[in-house]
Amino acid sequence: MKHSLKLAAAGALLAFSGSALSGYEIKLSDDDKLIFGGYIKMDARYVDGDVSYKDFWIGSGSPREDNASQFRVFANETRFNTKYVHGDLTGFIEMDFYGGGGTQVISNSANPRIRHAFINYKNVLAGQTWSTFMNTSAIPETADFAGATVGLVFIRQGQLRYTNGGLQLSIENPESEGGAPDYDNIPDVIAKYTLTGDWGNLSLAAMGRELNIDKDDSETAFGGSVAGKINTFGKDDFRFQVHFGEVGRYVGVALAKDLVNGKVEDTTAYLAAYRHWWNETLRSTFMYGRAETDLGDADNSQWSVNLFNNLTKELAVGFEVGQFKMHNADADSYYGQFSMRYAL
Repeated sequence: MKHSLKLAAAGALLAFSGSALSGYEIKLSDDDKLIFGGYIKMDARYVDGDVSYKDFWIGSGSPREDNASQFRVFANETRFNTKYVHGDLTGFIEMDFYGGGGTQVISNSANPRIRHAFINYKNVLAGQTWSTFMNTSAIPETADFAGATVGLVFIRQGQLRYTNGGLQLSIENPESEGGAPDYDNIPDVIAKYTLTGDWGNLSLAAMGRELNIDKDDSETAFGGSVAGKINTFGKDDFRFQVHFGEVGRYVGVALAKDLVNGKVEDTTAYLAAYRHWWNETLRSTFMYGRAETDLGDADNSQWSVNLFNNLTKELAVGFEVGQFKMHNADADSYYGQFSMRYAL
């Protein structure tokens, strides 16, 4: 009964507590609280060129024989999350609506999908979240979902992670993409160290994996990453990522497979983005990313420039223009995107 009264009182206060950035916080006791967050986002997107339309660019694309123009309005990036806190123990769940199943003919009823679901106790994290190989602070602010994924480490997966200051060690879900994942029995191993200060942060990461070609044959793969966010002038910042080696599926969202014809793919990828604040609420990000593979012969890039403004603390609007290019296929598409986001 006492617990029910606490929940009832918390529900009455829900609309009046918390901030747009931290979410809505409900204090259940001195050691227990719930935090609700997320945002609602609308995107209006126009794409023109001979790379087929996507709601957001990923590292790979589909060249067309002709040019095509397409316009869409959608809200699939909308997401909700809940954090459960009990002293040193935290649970976090988040979903969005890029799960597929939608139709543009009638109701556009897209399915929800799990993004994050993990438990954090003191220095240990267990569950699904961003790979330890990532530096999430180095992801630029863009209207296009996740920015230039062609040059990003961008992967969420199951893992067990230990953190001690700037050092993070993890074992993560293996997947021999392009090989024989049925025989994956050794987790991916990742180590990352992050230097942090008033100047920003810089992370150095290394990864080792076993990739299975078939039941009896496997290859060892190694890769590295340098990424960071550097504060420059005023509120401005410079974000960058450089990835090299046998990083496969970790970089570029479907840009490269781990194995191609029984051999380990080698990838080089980078991204650079500068965000400038014109005043306290108006800012722009100038961004370029590119990635190349040796065996799959991919060489793709993306650039963009945008302008965002916060109309209120919770409501941001922005417009972005850019280009996705497949250099080896001699194909490219330009895009323009208007976004409106209400942070909960």
